[in-house]
Amino acid sequence: MVRDVGMNAGYYVQPTMGMAEHGPNNLALKWFGWFGFLSLGVYATFLIAWPDVGGPAETIMALLGLVAVLTWGTRIRASAALWLLVAAVLVQLLSWTLGYFHHPQWIEDNPQVDRLAKLFIFISVAWWLGGSTRRTLLIWSLALTGFFLGLLIHGNGLAEWRNGFAGLRVDFGIRNAQHTAMYFGTGLLGLLAFARRSLASGNWALVRRLAWVLAMALCVAGLIVTQTRGIWLALGVALPLMAALFAWWYLRTHPVRQARLMLLGGFLAVVLVGIPTVEIAYSPIANRVTKELPAIESILAGDFEAVPYNSSGVRFHTWRAATEWIAERPIVGWGGDGRSLAIDETQWLPQWVKDHFGHLHNYFLELWVAYGLLGVAVFAGLAFWVGRGTWLAWRGGVLPSDMALFGVAFFLYWIIVNQFESYNSFWTGVFVHNLVVGGLVTHYWRWQSTQRRDGDSQPQPTSQPE
Repeated sequence: MVRDVGMNAGYYVQPTMGMAEHGPNNLALKWFGWFGFLSLGVYATFLIAWPDVGGPAETIMALLGLVAVLTWGTRIRASAALWLLVAAVLVQLLSWTLGYFHHPQWIEDNPQVDRLAKLFIFISVAWWLGGSTRRTLLIWSLALTGFFLGLLIHGNGLAEWRNGFAGLRVDFGIRNAQHTAMYFGTGLLGLLAFARRSLASGNWALVRRLAWVLAMALCVAGLIVTQTRGIWLALGVALPLMAALFAWWYLRTHPVRQARLMLLGGFLAVVLVGIPTVEIAYSPIANRVTKELPAIESILAGDFEAVPYNSSGVRFHTWRAATEWIAERPIVGWGGDGRSLAIDETQWLPQWVKDHFGHLHNYFLELWVAYGLLGVAVFAGLAFWVGRGTWLAWRGGVLPSDMALFGVAFFLYWIIVNQFESYNSFWTGVFVHNLVVGGLVTHYWRWQSTQRRDGDSQPQPTSQPE
């Protein structure tokens, strides 16, 4: 039987992604599908640990996925994701063109449309995942494993841990401590969201449980030694939300007595693990926060000129500079180099700040200063579409509850951490963004497919009575 491309059973079972309209036994298409999924696995596993392998795999996976969507994704081509990608490209072209006539001395030689387009690689990720929860969890697990491998391969290996526990701030050779901490935080959210699945009885139960405990220990320890306040803040907001949502869901879906015992046990476990963790982490956290108190006090007092140029102070002053540039071109921005212009061409910023900092440590300000409100609107539209799709897929029974919980917690976490570092502007954040969003979107597309199939199976009205 010939099935619709990209939106049929083959889309969810085989990496051929529903290319069955060219024949279910077409060996070339099956190999194409498996090769695309394999490239996704290599990308997820090695982009951090071995970029020379993971980088090319990303390019192959993204290009083949886009070709597959445009060639065989009959209904996916009409998805809002593709239209938002087109909008992102057009916004960048418009900003570059208007900037070319307004400030040619500061505009790039050519429009660098990849600045926003790279955030849409999730389209290819979602395609190769094929709506499969199992494949999504596999790819996410490979990404976390690859990150742990990177901790050993980059930097000084085990010496990084010794330095970290001695009170030094370490980054394991992965860009800087903020980006490494972001990975640890994302891993922690995922491990907690999928804890019941990981600790359940069944095949390989002992291996799964030991791996989960080890991964949790690494993430918690990593969050301590990387000493990143923005990540701590984001987790401080996201984790209570996760706990509240889980408690609400568990009380709704289980007998009251069983739910109360489960939640009480979970609370005691958090206390038993949390108290020692807080005692270990208190000193580095307190030291990091204390260093920033003078800047915070000056900001709250409204004495902006007295804000020192420490870690928080540099952020504050560069954000002030960015708002001045945004006020001049709020709709279309200054082009792809807007974030560096806001620093380099602001006269009152010290020269050493211009020499050492090339971005604003706030993705949303960078987006606004570069592409104006039009760029912000594209990103907001993407966030709304993904959020709505996640909700519909969960309500429709396609997206598992633990994956929906992770999606909600990650969304809040991601919004907060990007207020203090421009993760979405760097490959480190783009990697996480595309894998997580791709895993959620693939379930949304699957839900849409089931809705269409259910609609097609309904009896059609006739002009004559039966």
